[in-house]
Amino acid sequence: MKNLASLSPQIRQYMVVTGNYWAFTLTDGALRMLVVLHFHSLGYSPLEIASLFLFYEFFGVVTNLVGGYLGARLGLNRTMNLGLVLQVVALMMLFVPADWLTVVWVMAAQALSGIAKDLNKMSAKSAIKQLIPNDQQGALYRWVALLTGSKNALKGVGFFLGGALLTWVGFQHAVLTMAIALSLVWLSSLVLLKKDLGKTKAKPKFSEMLSKSRAVNVLSAARLFLFAARDVWFVVALPVYLSSQLNWDFWKVGGFLALWIIGYGAVQTLAPTMTGFRSGRVPDGRTAFGWAMALAAFPALIALSMGTEIPVEVVLIGGLLAFGVLFAVNSSLHSYLIVSYAREEGASLDVGFYYMSNAGGRLFGTLLSGWIYQAYGLEVCLWVSTAFVTLAAVISVALPRHPEPTVAQA
Repeated sequence: MKNLASLSPQIRQYMVVTGNYWAFTLTDGALRMLVVLHFHSLGYSPLEIASLFLFYEFFGVVTNLVGGYLGARLGLNRTMNLGLVLQVVALMMLFVPADWLTVVWVMAAQALSGIAKDLNKMSAKSAIKQLIPNDQQGALYRWVALLTGSKNALKGVGFFLGGALLTWVGFQHAVLTMAIALSLVWLSSLVLLKKDLGKTKAKPKFSEMLSKSRAVNVLSAARLFLFAARDVWFVVALPVYLSSQLNWDFWKVGGFLALWIIGYGAVQTLAPTMTGFRSGRVPDGRTAFGWAMALAAFPALIALSMGTEIPVEVVLIGGLLAFGVLFAVNSSLHSYLIVSYAREEGASLDVGFYYMSNAGGRLFGTLLSGWIYQAYGLEVCLWVSTAFVTLAAVISVALPRHPEPTVAQA
């Protein structure tokens, strides 16, 4: 406690924000795996499972746009705490008799969870901009990479937790356990999080929700296709393929995807080193283009390899590892660039607009994942992924070089 008290107020607030984000992400990952595996076991088709996440992703688009505006007007502490309590409500909506778990009811619960998730994420990413001076781009890159990487590592743990809880206690008791745990986190956050964090001095107009920054708009377009490329095969097609075609049980599917996400998150924390941070280079548009082009090759290689004599499990595991490393670096680069490009006053407006595109990409990818897999199979999902990553790379050409001094100069 003595060591904690000696930390700067900025570090303590960063720890609170990160702790909130971690706890939320754990329940979000577990809930995603619970829904996919539980409803697949009930006989739902891939397209029907994808439809369960339709409102989750759609309201994520809306929430990121409006949430940035609310964060600037009300303060990021309020939007973060609102995200936590809405997730508790969403979890409790699923703690109902099995007969109530219709497609419409689950879609409504997922809609609330989508709103909660993006309020929480927008608040966390925007808060870092308020805690790091604008002339310390090296520190900003490290903190964003740490927050993003650790979040995704915990999302992987959540995938494993979801599969484990479904096996141990069943669907209903799993969501109840998570709701109770997250309620305790929310109560702690009400006490510890600084009041009016990120609140602007001048009240932003509603029309300011749409970004006027060319850099933010270009990066947002690249982000949309980057995340559509991941989710078009990863969200529904892959877990259903592993379960139905390779006969993996819940433990194995949840555990494998969990380890992938954990490794993905670990790589994100290392992104500053991998992109030349130690040599004094801060990422810019050229960096984003180069890493996106490297990523584009791997979904195509996986698709091509699935038609060879190489065992499918070897192809998928090896391909996913390579794809995960490169996707993690791309994602971390984007996360840094948006925080860097965001305006100093009212950063949540730009961050919210950017994550609106992120949610749009997930929505697009999720819907295509269910439909394309059901109609054409996993290999076509991978080819679509290749096309989307290539589009993200082409769009990244228009990104500017970073306007701030290099790390060595800073």
